[in-house]
Amino acid sequence: MDIEKIIKNAVLLQEAYPMEENLCRIKLDANENPYPLPPGLKRIISERLEAVSLNRYPAPGSPGLKADFARYYGVDEDTILIGNGSDELIHILLTAVNASTSGSVMFPTPTFAMYRIIALNTGHDIIEVPLNDRLGLDIDEMLGVISDKKPTLIFLSYPNNPTGKCFNRDDIEKILEASSGLVVLDEAYFNFSGKTFLRDLDRWDNLVILRTLSKVGLAALRLGILIGHPSLVHHLNKVRLPYNVNIFSQVIGSLFVEHSEKFLDLTDRIISDRKWLFDELMAIAGIIPYPSDANFVLFSCLMEKDDVYAQLVDRGVLVKSFTSPDILKSCMRVTVGTEDENREFIETLKVVMHGE
Repeated sequence: MDIEKIIKNAVLLQEAYPMEENLCRIKLDANENPYPLPPGLKRIISERLEAVSLNRYPAPGSPGLKADFARYYGVDEDTILIGNGSDELIHILLTAVNASTSGSVMFPTPTFAMYRIIALNTGHDIIEVPLNDRLGLDIDEMLGVISDKKPTLIFLSYPNNPTGKCFNRDDIEKILEASSGLVVLDEAYFNFSGKTFLRDLDRWDNLVILRTLSKVGLAALRLGILIGHPSLVHHLNKVRLPYNVNIFSQVIGSLFVEHSEKFLDLTDRIISDRKWLFDELMAIAGIIPYPSDANFVLFSCLMEKDDVYAQLVDRGVLVKSFTSPDILKSCMRVTVGTEDENREFIETLKVVMHGE
């Protein structure tokens, strides 16, 4: 059998999502929270998981967790959909909405890679609009696409990954007003920016918000939260697999709601360390960091970037390097780590750049 004859062209023509396998002492490439859970929370988790019946399916639709997050966000339960990470929620959206020959999915670039990958894999045409030279939205171009192509779905990462900044709020409002399709604001890094459109859900029935627990210290759970208009959530639930969120994630997700202040204390520490990291990068000749509202800092390198990256890896420090030929061609992204990790990264980068 010729397997390529039965695989979609969109799948044949793309590469799998690249995952770093370097086993470095310091891992600052994946925008993870660097801090382990406090011992007290680990003890509570162990106690609750002892009561779990592993021979039974988890509650379909995660009703308890949905109720917890509805209360936490101050919204109605029928506006919430719980997913196996934001990736699954993106997949559910793209499975549910119509594809159009004119280009059904639009997003700026560079941005979160899974918008493009999942859109192609679900049979959508895509329209990519490059960011302007200030790493902001090219709002005139995007409004022109909305008028001409009428995309079914628009993704906006807010703050944007990998550039780190929140897009201009007025620009996003113009997109919401102009679009006849869904506008998805992916607020994965909300806890580091403090900026949100959550309170604007009543203004636009085409507004959808994504949140996640991956950036606040629970990446292993794979828990994502979609908040949108009840009629949209009703139809998305038809696409959601019955037991899409496992019982461990449901139990620990509810624990986050109960003890959110303990998780967010660590977030405050990361925000403080982000400023220190940015200032230290600014002080290194040949390095240009970009302001960030997230838990990472994008920076460009005036030396040969691939050589700098390789030398960092050789010294046990892993950051994210970009291979695209666009505005990221000279850029790397470093996650804000612990104080010791941040200091060692800076000292190592100084040695690589200038032999200090």
